[in-house]
Amino acid sequence: MLVGHGLVYLIICLASSVAFIYISFGDFTFQFMEKKMTFVGREGAHFIVDGTPFYVNGWNSYWLMIQSVEEATRPRITAMFKTASSLGLTVCRTWAFNDGTYNALQISPGLFDERVFKALDRVVMEARRHRIRLLLSLANDWQDYGGKVQYVKWAWEAGVGLSSSNDSFFFDQSIRSYFKNYIKVILTRRNHLTGIEYRDDPTIFGWELMNEPHCPSDPSGDTLQNWIEEMANYVKSIDKKHMLTIGFEGFYGPSSPAQKRLVNPAEHFSRLGLDFIRNSKVVALDFTSVHIYPDLWLPVGTDEEEKIAFVSRWAASHIKDGHNELRKPVLFTEFGLSSKNRNASDTLYAEFYKHVFDLIYKSAKKEGAGSGSFIWQLIEGGMEEFHDEFGIDTGEKPSLRKLLKEQSCRLGKISHTRRWAWRSTEKGC
Repeated sequence: MLVGHGLVYLIICLASSVAFIYISFGDFTFQFMEKKMTFVGREGAHFIVDGTPFYVNGWNSYWLMIQSVEEATRPRITAMFKTASSLGLTVCRTWAFNDGTYNALQISPGLFDERVFKALDRVVMEARRHRIRLLLSLANDWQDYGGKVQYVKWAWEAGVGLSSSNDSFFFDQSIRSYFKNYIKVILTRRNHLTGIEYRDDPTIFGWELMNEPHCPSDPSGDTLQNWIEEMANYVKSIDKKHMLTIGFEGFYGPSSPAQKRLVNPAEHFSRLGLDFIRNSKVVALDFTSVHIYPDLWLPVGTDEEEKIAFVSRWAASHIKDGHNELRKPVLFTEFGLSSKNRNASDTLYAEFYKHVFDLIYKSAKKEGAGSGSFIWQLIEGGMEEFHDEFGIDTGEKPSLRKLLKEQSCRLGKISHTRRWAWRSTEKGC
């Protein structure tokens, strides 16, 4: 009897210990019991994880680091990752920059705010805890959160700038040095919560050189091409483990055949200094990005049928180029429907997003280069200050939640049939 009682006491003790650990640390403890995350790789025009295909159903929440700085807004980060996880989303694209503005990460060239860096650390750890990967963008062509204009201003104020033109970001060697230093600091950052340098953390899906770079002062594309080559090779000299892309919209430029340039939404888009195929062929780049914004790009008054037709042509052309010309995956890293569209309705939203998801799904099913998409952008309730014309609170759009979850499920099933251990059953597929 004493032996029997001893066994019972031992079982009770073990059970109590497990309960205590769970109550004390919650699911943070159990992340370490799950299968270890590994780096995303590439074989030709496909992403791979552990040797099997990886398709992205992702989203944009550019604001994660900014909202992680202040304690009062940090719960939004956890809430966003919980929402995304419940929908089976796999990668989030977000900013890893804030230059010279309020709560700046980089206060001035080479001077960083550790408080904001710790906020980015939290974002990486929170993503890891929810087993979601991050596509981190390193700079902005637009003025928001500093952008290239801030780098030009810094150089001009220091008396080393060659020009006050914003495009000098791409050709001024002093500014290039500023940016390369920034790249090095970010990639070698040791997360104060995990102890892992960013370049060694598989939570990070990859790096994006810049959000939507444009250099219209040199429509030949040579200036931007030179910058891309230099920065891409510099990133790879520090970090060979992560995927790397440019971050542009995918406009065809002067080196593309005339029939390709006709795919652009209008003729002037070929004069922005971009050149989709030429730029994307840089060896150090692992994949290419494309954006889809018919409401912004097409003439006012274009009917919805023509917008859908444009989306089909635009996506099909880039997927084909990814497969035949580049042999690299194509990710549609931004797409959205404007709330300013005079025909905007729940039905139109559903039709537009389903159409984009269907294009990705069909490519994946045929083993094409179309490897995923990122909706722009998702926010949580009460975030009106971040609610741009493309912002979506999924809690207000149940039809879109359904579409997102269905896309996660069917992309996961394709991967599963190719022997990828996707957790689709855990997401209710």
